Amino acid sequence: MHSKTLSLLVVLAFAYNPAVADQIFTVSSSDTRGVWQGWGVSLAWWAKRFGTRTDLAQILFSTSSTTYNGQSVPGLGLNIVRYNAGACSTNTYGGTSMAVSPNIKASRQIDGFWLNWGSTDPSSSSWNWNVDQNQRTAMQNAKNNGANRFQLFSNAPMWWMLKNKNPSGSSDGSENIQSWNLQDHATYLATVAKHAQTNWGINFESVEPFNEPSASWWKADGTQEGCRFNVATQSTVIGYLRTALNNQGLSSVQIAASDENSYDVAKSTWNGLTSSAKSQVNQLHVHGYQQGSGDRVGVYNNAAGKTLWNSEYGESDATGSSLASNLLLDFRWLRPVAWVYWQAIDGGGWGLIDGNNDSGSLGAVSQKYYILAHFTRHIREGMTILDGGGDSVVAAYDSARRKLIIVAVNWSTSGQYLNFDLSRFGGVSDGATVPRWSSQLTSGGTRYASFPSDTKISGTKFWSYFGPKEIQTFEVSGVSR
Repeated sequence: MHSKTLSLLVVLAFAYNPAVADQIFTVSSSDTRGVWQGWGVSLAWWAKRFGTRTDLAQILFSTSSTTYNGQSVPGLGLNIVRYNAGACSTNTYGGTSMAVSPNIKASRQIDGFWLNWGSTDPSSSSWNWNVDQNQRTAMQNAKNNGANRFQLFSNAPMWWMLKNKNPSGSSDGSENIQSWNLQDHATYLATVAKHAQTNWGINFESVEPFNEPSASWWKADGTQEGCRFNVATQSTVIGYLRTALNNQGLSSVQIAASDENSYDVAKSTWNGLTSSAKSQVNQLHVHGYQQGSGDRVGVYNNAAGKTLWNSEYGESDATGSSLASNLLLDFRWLRPVAWVYWQAIDGGGWGLIDGNNDSGSLGAVSQKYYILAHFTRHIREGMTILDGGGDSVVAAYDSARRKLIIVAVNWSTSGQYLNFDLSRFGGVSDGATVPRWSSQLTSGGTRYASFPSDTKISGTKFWSYFGPKEIQTFEVSGVSR
């Protein structure tokens, strides 16, 4: 036999023999990780500048392809919107006006609706419901493109509720809200939720009264709105918020807490809340800024009986490698049922789309966007999350469509074959085609390339070659749990 022919046969034998796969993952049909509620994004701060852009709403919230910068961009299909009730206003009342941090950017000052302490009546002159138009428009555009879960959250109480009247924080990072305004803060959020229901056609499913409340970096010279709440104060506010929501006829609206910056702090805060406050919290929310560190399992254990979200995640790695790594770790160990990205549009690698929220300039769609698309476009609301068999794999099952989704990453700097064992599922069809999508976790790499027919099931297994630092998504149809 010719040596070149022999070499070709050896290569083909390696490519189509699952026994020589570099890694084998057995996907569980029974180790369930919750029913997925969806993917989301916060509107502050990018929506203050770009909220009227219907093309951006289509890109983020629909699954349709949209032309942007001359290219066709596949929609992410996000369905969760986090709307920020602002803390700022420019009015003066009783000789008092807002103190402004010298370092805050205009895009990070979100106008609030309750202008002063003169009246709690939302129809009085103490309230202005015409502000924050762009963020509200973005929320409506999101709804028009398929978003169906809305959350109201607060970065800081209205400026006049604060000791130094500065919505960026106190001089030393200590608790800044005046004790006699704790109930006012709860009243403010409940009133906004009611107004949204009555006037905007938006039903907030949950309200989050804090944002990273244990952090020490909320200071008067900060770059955004922020406020420290001691854990004991958080318990008090949670109780006030439950009463305020009930008084507005919003007893079905849930309370989320406490949106701490890291997994470890979230665990500590939860352990410090009173039993009454814990009973009134329906959703335990945590931010993912601890990235690859922290006690994810501890947060999951604390969330027993509660709905657990990673309600904010972001970093400056535009390749999407960090995003994929930390998201897979969340699926494996934190086990949230929703996951929310922070800034859809921002510079320095933070945005899914590069842009400047102050100048209004827009740039390219990042590699990170396409990496996120591997998850958001395929793992959809209502699917059951399953154990994929390792830290680099997640699986989800759609019972209505009898479809199994697998997202996997090869973290190696060398190419390798990954083999997926589906023997625990029924209906696996020998020879069936498995469509797949591929992206590279590097700048300028392949972006969400579709391969509809090059992967086949052999027995109860299939396998695929992964290049260095590559993510692939697979859809297996006709299987049952």
